[in-house]
Amino acid sequence: MTTSKKDILPLIGFDHIEMYVGNAKQAAHFYQTAFGFQPVAYAGPETGLRDRSSYVLRQHKIQLVLTSPISPESEIAEHVKRHGDGVKMLALEVEDAAQSWQDTTSRGARSYMEPKTLKDDEGEVRVSGIYTYGETVHLFVERKNYKGPFMPGFETWDPEYKPEPVGLLVVDHCVGNVGWGKMDEWCKFYREVMGFDQLVSFDDKDISTDYTALMSKVMTNGNEKVKFPINEPAEGKKKSQIEEYLDFYHGAGVQHIALLTGNIIETVTAMRSRGVDFLFVPNTYYDDLKERVGEIDEEVEALQKLGILVDRDEDGYLLQLFTKPVLDRPTVFFEIIQRKGARSFGKGNFKALFEAIEREQARRGNL
Repeated sequence: MTTSKKDILPLIGFDHIEMYVGNAKQAAHFYQTAFGFQPVAYAGPETGLRDRSSYVLRQHKIQLVLTSPISPESEIAEHVKRHGDGVKMLALEVEDAAQSWQDTTSRGARSYMEPKTLKDDEGEVRVSGIYTYGETVHLFVERKNYKGPFMPGFETWDPEYKPEPVGLLVVDHCVGNVGWGKMDEWCKFYREVMGFDQLVSFDDKDISTDYTALMSKVMTNGNEKVKFPINEPAEGKKKSQIEEYLDFYHGAGVQHIALLTGNIIETVTAMRSRGVDFLFVPNTYYDDLKERVGEIDEEVEALQKLGILVDRDEDGYLLQLFTKPVLDRPTVFFEIIQRKGARSFGKGNFKALFEAIEREQARRGNL
């Protein structure tokens, strides 16, 4: 593991993302079928848990945990009632969970879970946690002394149904939406509490259309394996996508999860064939693509057929595409991204992307 010397909170990377959902069994089937995640582990009444069921899915280094309440009188049930299906835990792997908790709480973080050790025959996992924006939690996971499928309390989940993976590799970044005037507050949190630096920022001149605007700053740890863009609304003629999210999620939370692939054409082709809905990009976007981004390895016709966006920065270029919200509420969605050297986030695509989002907002009557 290599981390920057300036990291006051050394992070190995993303450990897992846990979503609280209304029906974890059915959600697991969706992410297996549509996204190609593989079954890993399960915990629930059969393993001694009385208040929840959790299914663990994995694709390469991405771990997704889907958790549902068993009883209506629980924190999980309240979360689902208020927010709908949404991200609860952005779990980060660390070398020392107790030290990570001690350091971050001493710098002002609100504790979610004091350090504790979970044990079974496969070893031990140490966990702790702090709150970030909204009800979202950073769980610190220390698993260097564990050989089991996920962590103590879970058993291996090995069903016959295992659709092929679609080529997703790692979590590239997770985007948080926060309320009016809160972006700088949470960027300060990541800077002072977690030792992150600002990688890039966008204001309403960069991210605006005729109708909506937002502002965003990207915070990253020293090794850039953990990146958290933070968005807030900006004044526009009509309701922005951030406002729509905040209205329907009833507060701040994770807007989208960006998943890295080594071949976006193959990945998106597979996902489309499995029924995943992506935002529509007009054909006119591709008319001057080569003039805007220069030479690329991919055939423009192939990108146009799939609606894949391209952008370039000083380090290279990236290809990206966004799903429509994966829920009935217009809240959480996914980004599929391939990086050919670029470290940025597709600034040149914002106008096309947000106009595509606005078309969907208008159809929902929320623009």
